[in-house]
Amino acid sequence: MINSMTGFGSCKSTEGPANISVEIKSVNNRFLDCSVKIPRAYSFAEETVKNLVQDALVRGKADVFISVDDSGKSDAVVRVNENVLKAYMDAVADMETKYRIRNDMGASAYSRLPEVLSVEKAETDTEAFTEQLKSAVKEALGKLCAMRAAEGERLAADISSKLDTIESLRRAVELRSPDTVKEYREKLSARMEEILQGVNIDQSRILAEAAIFADKTAVDEELVRLGSHIRQIRKLLSEGGSIGRKLDFLVQELNREANTIGSKCSDLEISGMVIDLKSEIEKIREQAQNLE
Repeated sequence: MINSMTGFGSCKSTEGPANISVEIKSVNNRFLDCSVKIPRAYSFAEETVKNLVQDALVRGKADVFISVDDSGKSDAVVRVNENVLKAYMDAVADMETKYRIRNDMGASAYSRLPEVLSVEKAETDTEAFTEQLKSAVKEALGKLCAMRAAEGERLAADISSKLDTIESLRRAVELRSPDTVKEYREKLSARMEEILQGVNIDQSRILAEAAIFADKTAVDEELVRLGSHIRQIRKLLSEGGSIGRKLDFLVQELNREANTIGSKCSDLEISGMVIDLKSEIEKIREQAQNLE
C-alpha cells in the first residue's frame, strides 16, 4: 500500500470520564513532525498521543487538536470557606452594634458574598481518561490513514500513467537518434560539394567527421539508465510501503539523464522530445513529494 501524506481524521468519544473530541490533519513534510494541542489540565496525556501518531505514520506534519468537556461528567463539591464566612459575620455583627443597623443577613445573603463558597471538581481519573483518549485518537488515526491510503492509490496510478509517457518518449528518442548521424553526414557531404564545386571529396574525412559527431551525440547510455530508472520506479510502486524518499531520488536521476540527452543532441525533434520528457518528470516529482 502506498500512502499520501495528506489526510484528515476525527472522532468524538462520550464513553468515559469526559466528552472528548479529536481532530488530526496531516500535510507534506520531509520527516514526521507531530504537534498536539490539548487543554493544560490534561497535558499528562500528550506524550501518549504523540506515541500513537508515531506508531501510525512514517512521514508528514501531523497536527492533533483535542478538546475536552468534563462539565457533565465530573462530580463537583461545594465547600464553605469558614474563615471568610466568620469574618463577614463578625463584620456584620460589629456594624449592627456600632451603628445600630438591623442584621437581616441570612444564609442566602452570606452565600452570595465573594469567596464564601467555592466549587471544587473531583480529581480526574487519569488512567480512565488516558484510555478513553487513546481509543479516540486511534479511531481518528484510522480515518486519517484510510484517507491517506486512498489518496496514495490515486497518486500511484497517476505516476504510473506518466511513466508510460516517459517510456514512450524514451523509445522515440532511441529511434530518432541514429537518424541524426545519417542526416549530419548527408548535410556535411552536401555542404562540402557546394563549397568545393566539383572537386573530389574525401569521403573518409566526411566519415571521420560523422563518427566524431556520432560520438558526441551518442545517448545510448543515458537511454539505458533512463529505462533502468523507470523499471525501478515501477517496482517501488508495486511493492508499496514508504517510498517517498526513494522515489524522490529516482526522479532526480530521471531528470539528470534527460538533461544530459538534451545537452548532447542538437536535433530539433529530439529537443522537443526532451522538453516533453522533462515536463512529465517534473509532474512525477511534484506527486512524489506528496507520498509518505
